Amino acid sequence: MGIARRVYRSFGFSPIDTPALEYSEILLGKGSDETDKQMFRFQDQGERDVAMRFDLTIPFARFAAQHIGQLGTPFKRYHIGTVWRAEKPQKGRYREFIQCDFDTIGTDSNASDIETLFVIHDLMEAIGFTGFTIRVNHRQLLNGLLDRHSVVDKSVGILRALDKLAKIGADKVIAEMVDGVGIEKATAEQILEFAQLSGTPASILSDAESLIGDNERGQVGLTSLKELFETCRKVGIEDDRIALDVSIARGLDYYTGTIYETFLSDLPGIGSVCSGGRYDNLAGLFTKEKLPGVGASLGLDRLLAAMDELGLVKTASTPAQVLVAMFDGEKMAEYLALGRRLRSAGISAEVYPQARKIQKQFQYANRKGFRVVVIAGSREFEQQVWNVKDLELGTQTEVADADLAASLHGILSR
Repeated sequence: MGIARRVYRSFGFSPIDTPALEYSEILLGKGSDETDKQMFRFQDQGERDVAMRFDLTIPFARFAAQHIGQLGTPFKRYHIGTVWRAEKPQKGRYREFIQCDFDTIGTDSNASDIETLFVIHDLMEAIGFTGFTIRVNHRQLLNGLLDRHSVVDKSVGILRALDKLAKIGADKVIAEMVDGVGIEKATAEQILEFAQLSGTPASILSDAESLIGDNERGQVGLTSLKELFETCRKVGIEDDRIALDVSIARGLDYYTGTIYETFLSDLPGIGSVCSGGRYDNLAGLFTKEKLPGVGASLGLDRLLAAMDELGLVKTASTPAQVLVAMFDGEKMAEYLALGRRLRSAGISAEVYPQARKIQKQFQYANRKGFRVVVIAGSREFEQQVWNVKDLELGTQTEVADADLAASLHGILSR
């Protein structure tokens, strides 16, 4: 969460928060039939019809519509908060979970869409991942194809069917589009042909253009994606970090433009860990003012489940890096004073609360995951020195009191 805040702030996103509860009418019909079914909805004591937010984007759109006069546009915000969905819990998927969102609202510039991809890329790198791919698509590519076949009015059902492609396979997707959505089989097959285009971004866009033709909607998507991939090439984002995947549709109905899904190369089965897209019409549900937006969300719980499976989660159960061992109970004030000095120097430090055998304190330090233990007895106090034990390397050195903070910074930076 700290890394997400740092990355978001580096791009100019400001923090906000919104209520966990919204009036049900604010949330209903804004995501999908599935999210409507998954909402925790009830009447409060005042018999108001309320529901718990299922994501952070809808409440943000409501917030922006209410306050945009004071905020000005474009407005860039991030929000780290808990959301709730009544679904079957499984690995990386929970009923209560934390999202780390960032959004830009008040502009339809493709620069914001491209910057959204930059944020996702830099966030994944900052967390420590090297093997990941951001899959990109644009809703208007498919909409252009649907428009060409005069089935754009059935886009919601078609999108939901395509969103199941990886789970149920091509034949069942065609069957769902024909029997469930009500389109011709030939049209469904061409839509599926489009959704299964593969290759380099350039080759996919070329093939897509031949299917879309000169349809105006489709051309908007083609132009946006060409600019996105060209910009990524110019700024030096590696080719294997970004891919064009015209099969991804994103299950939420409010997306209208560029969409993103981020997969881990070593653990693709856990699903997307950072997803989002452009939602030009969402804030329009709450205001007559046009407030196009784009953003993405890091699924913290799913990401941590993936990191745990990949062995990337440290086992430390303390946020402090240094333990100050208490060797002499009569010097309690001096130990506590040292803890304050270290924290003032930017070093997180915990002081053991009582004088016990040093072996017991080392056991505590190892169990909690401290990196360093600082030790001093009566001799060390007289000589104004400290013994510094690096638990990771197993080394111990004697450091003058005046040099202690600098020495610890050196160890902790390695």
